Amino acid sequence: MANHLYDGLFAPHAGSERTFLILPDGSTVTYTAFLALTARYAHALRAAGLQPGDRVALQLDKSQHMLALIAAAIQSGIVFLPLNTAYTPSELLYFVSNAGAGLLVADPQSAGSLEPVASEAGAALLSLSPDGIGTFATLAASQPTTFPTQPCGPNDLAALLYTSGTTGRSKGAMMSHDNLLSNARTLVDAWAFTADDTLLHALPIFHTHGLFVAINVALLAGCPMIFLPKFDADQVIRFLPRATTMMGVPTFYTRLLSDPRLTPALVSHMRLFVSGSAPLLAETHRQWQDRTGQIILERYGMTETNMNTSNPYAGDRRAGTVGPALPGIEVRVCDSTGAELPSGEVGVIEVRGPNVFQGYWQMPEKTREELRDNGFFITGDLAVMAPDGYVTIVGRAKDLVISGGFNVYPKEVEEHLDALPGVLESAVIGVPHPDFGEAVVAVVVPQKGAALDPAALANALARDLAKFKQPKHIAIVADLPRNTMGKVQKNLLRNDYKSLFA
Repeated sequence: MANHLYDGLFAPHAGSERTFLILPDGSTVTYTAFLALTARYAHALRAAGLQPGDRVALQLDKSQHMLALIAAAIQSGIVFLPLNTAYTPSELLYFVSNAGAGLLVADPQSAGSLEPVASEAGAALLSLSPDGIGTFATLAASQPTTFPTQPCGPNDLAALLYTSGTTGRSKGAMMSHDNLLSNARTLVDAWAFTADDTLLHALPIFHTHGLFVAINVALLAGCPMIFLPKFDADQVIRFLPRATTMMGVPTFYTRLLSDPRLTPALVSHMRLFVSGSAPLLAETHRQWQDRTGQIILERYGMTETNMNTSNPYAGDRRAGTVGPALPGIEVRVCDSTGAELPSGEVGVIEVRGPNVFQGYWQMPEKTREELRDNGFFITGDLAVMAPDGYVTIVGRAKDLVISGGFNVYPKEVEEHLDALPGVLESAVIGVPHPDFGEAVVAVVVPQKGAALDPAALANALARDLAKFKQPKHIAIVADLPRNTMGKVQKNLLRNDYKSLFA
């Protein structure tokens, strides 16, 4: 069995005229054409001076060309770091410098502003557009359409994925060939992917979900992808009749639920909808089933591990849970010392398996803090495990509120708030308080047209929650701050309300 990521994912399709990508204009790209482009890009990386083990940073709009450049890095043994297109030049400087990247490839329109970044980081700078033009494309144009794959071991690095950095400087998670390939194999089996599928892909590809889950699974199964640059409800609805599966974040599903064109008939041919990257509200899970007759499959993963748990493809997909551990992966709920807790008790999720990363780039102390000697990774996610292994995430350890010496789990309060009439969604945080240490604060978004009264919400919560769990302040806002993957940025909310009780 291949343990090189290129040999496992791409090489089996050499010479195949089957469709790999379906583009937004309806045109298609075969595996043969894509791999020829990949080879030219691999030669171009070498021509740019990069050698196996070097790093290339990519800040590019999603396109077949960005994907081919990633495949080229894998084939040539060069470690790639895909970067969010929303990052500013000052943020990029940290990533490129920290990784010691020898090359930064950016979109032509941003290349000018990134010249100082590349210069200060000691990296070359080339451009590549979604249309396949730019200085990198020019370098690749005259290159051969075959490339000898660089030999790599299963533990050699394939990619650096930087964490979002909401609690400090971003950390580069070192992902090996085997980390990525083993997880893709597990998911293809767990979710019953075959070459007969067509995956609707509207996720970004600088993130684990869109890149290592969606694309790797499609490649391993040999199925085509409808490759959309981003989530656009009109495009998604137009292409759904051509798809059999879709992977998305919760906002994909809430936006589709708000569209009257979402009907049982529209999705009757679909066999699987997957949600991840942020918690899917149990109410959204139920609404989707009521509206479409389909049950969303929610799973749980993170940058450092790819996927850890999943609701079953054939079995009980429980709203509000992320299912049991995937085959070959150990998941446990522990206290702060690493001692495993009984079912039903809240603790921190720890995971061990071939999917767990190699450590943090140039951060050995941080690696030792979060990766135990026995191989278990301390995720920082708080959860409860049912007797049958189903995991329910209750929040992040850093989001735990300790008020007056009592632990308050934000998700519990959020679930009660979200169930109240007129509430669309909520976020519960802890902020400094002179008497209690921390005070519970709720930030609430009303449903369209609803007028919410904080006092009425507080009275409703008082019926169901102990006094120490009840918010000492309820703020009504138009929307919650989110990152590009739809996760609520509670660090921004904590900063906004940090002086509330000063």
